[in-house]
Parts: sequence; structure tokens; C-alpha cells
Amino acid sequence: MEMTKAHYLVLGGTGSIGYAVAQELLAQNEQVTLLVRNRQKAQGLFKQQPNLTIVEGDTKDLPLLKQLGAQATHIFHGINYPYNKWEGNMEEVTRNVIEAAAQNKATILFPGNVYNYGLTARPITETDHPNPNTREGAIRVRLEKLLQQAAAEGKCKVLLLRLPDFWGPNVTNEGVAPIFNGALTGKPMPWLVNLDIPHQLVYTPDAARVFYQLLQKAPSENFTLYNYGGEVVLSMRQLFQQIASLAGTTPRYKLYSKGFVRFMGLFIPVLRELKEMLYLYDQTIVLDDSKLKKALPGFRPTPLPEAIRTTLDWFREHYHTREELRKQPASGGAPGGKVRAEGLSTF
Repeated sequence: MEMTKAHYLVLGGTGSIGYAVAQELLAQNEQVTLLVRNRQKAQGLFKQQPNLTIVEGDTKDLPLLKQLGAQATHIFHGINYPYNKWEGNMEEVTRNVIEAAAQNKATILFPGNVYNYGLTARPITETDHPNPNTREGAIRVRLEKLLQQAAAEGKCKVLLLRLPDFWGPNVTNEGVAPIFNGALTGKPMPWLVNLDIPHQLVYTPDAARVFYQLLQKAPSENFTLYNYGGEVVLSMRQLFQQIASLAGTTPRYKLYSKGFVRFMGLFIPVLRELKEMLYLYDQTIVLDDSKLKKALPGFRPTPLPEAIRTTLDWFREHYHTREELRKQPASGGAPGGKVRAEGLSTF
């Protein structure tokens, strides 16, 4: 019996993790369809590639999503909204993805995060029960329950990879872009609350490789969950020093306090939501990925200096021209200077 050729539908392919997943799939010579809201942006990021099809549309367009899903063996669900637009939107889109996948029992690939577990002092394992302490965490729990239920009912398979904060090429939200732009220009690199405690982060191309390698194991269960912790840096200050050193500049820092974020939240809706998440910057939250290391004993993350150089190169090439970098303000009213609310929900 001839095996069905894999076909991947990637949702959120111009975003942080979706971009990395799409690039990994294309590097593996897989057939990829991107559903994007901005075709021009996607074409600028991916160029023309023989195994890539770009479709412009919205995941809320259920007939279109089902049309594309009918051809897919796998659907990567990387759709995200700003925090203040999560309510309703994230669940609607997830239900649509499930309905599209159910047509031929496709596998949904879903990037999870740590919000489900709130403030916890011990490392998070795959068997821990959710204990959210924010509205965003409660929403994430509901999304995962939707996926678990769909898998339990046999509508689809689900591979959920729980991840910490993203960084890497095309991670352009206001938590990450100003760090790399600051390093490239010698301007302050911003962070929230505390620069001097350990912090767990994941380099998005590594997370994409983990997703792909786990798929090659062909899990028999309908619902599979793994944690991938990436790397725990001793402090963001030390990481910033390394980024600036590799960029050839002197590190400068800008720290935004809880009080500042709460005050700005009076005027900016996404910051109003962000204030609930400040515990993530005041405490060290860690994923235990022992299960993953047993499943993929040969996996090796990208060495940190190499990952930093690759990310700096991407920002030089894609995010700003040199002239735009020179014009970027050194500071402003929110993390990273200028407030771009739609970016704050992805880091």
C-alpha cells in the first residue's frame, strides 16, 4: 500500500514560530501551503520555492480553511492575536482548525506555552495539572482542552509542543525585535522587571526541528504532549552582553518596571493585559523536557553564538534597512520604544 505523501498547511507562517516551522519543512523538501493575510509579506519572507504555495485569506474563513485542509495531512496552528483580542478569537480559530483537520484526520501541530501553569516554583512536567493565574492562561487551557477532546473523539491527531519564550529570525514582536535592533545600533536593549534572574528561552529554528523530528517517530496516540525547554540563560543581562558583543556594539539596557507597565496599561489595551503576565519576568519559570530528551536522544540545539549570529544577520537583512535602523528611537513609551500593540502577545 502506497503511503500518502505528506502535505503541510501552515497557519501563522509569517509569525514567529510559524515562520521557523515553514522554513524547516521546506528545508526537508516537504510540500507546504501557507495561509496568510498578507501575500506580499509572505513572498518577501519566503521568496519563490518549488514546494511552497501561498494563499491569501483568513483562518476565520471556514470554507477556505476546509478547502485547504482537505489536502493536508498536517496542519500547523500558529495563529495568534494580541492579548486583548484573545477572548473569543483564539477559540473560534482553534475550532475552525479542528474542523478542517477532521476531514481526513490530519495531525494538528500546536505550540503550547507556560501560561497554563501560572506562577510555579518547580519545573513544569507534561503530567502537571493546569493552574492558571491569569485570563490568558485560562484561555490557553481551554484551547488545549478543545484539541484534546477532538483527538479523544478521533477527529484528528494532535502533537502539542510546550515552549518557553521565542527568539530567533522573524521574531519581530516588541519583546524581541528591540533587543536585536538595539544591539545592532548600540541603543538600549529593553526588558521587563528583572534583568538579573535566570530565564528560559527557545530559539525558534530549534523548536521547528523538534516538531519535525517528533513527527518522524509517528506517535501512535491521538494526543501527544512534549515540553521543549530550549535554554536557560543565567540572566538576560548576560545574554544581552553576548548579543551586543557579537553585533560589535557596547551593551546598553533599558528596564521597564511593573509600575510603568501598569500605568501605560491605563491607555494601551494590550499593556493592560500584559500586566497580568509580569510574573513571567519577575520569577524564573522552567519547563522540564526530560521526556523529550529520551524521545530524541540525538537532538542537539544550535550553539548559542551561532543562533545569535543568525538572528542578527536576519534582522540586518529583513527587518530594517540600515537607514531605518539609524532612525529607530533609543527609547519611548513602551518596551522597545515605539508601542506596536499587535506584537506584544508573542513573547
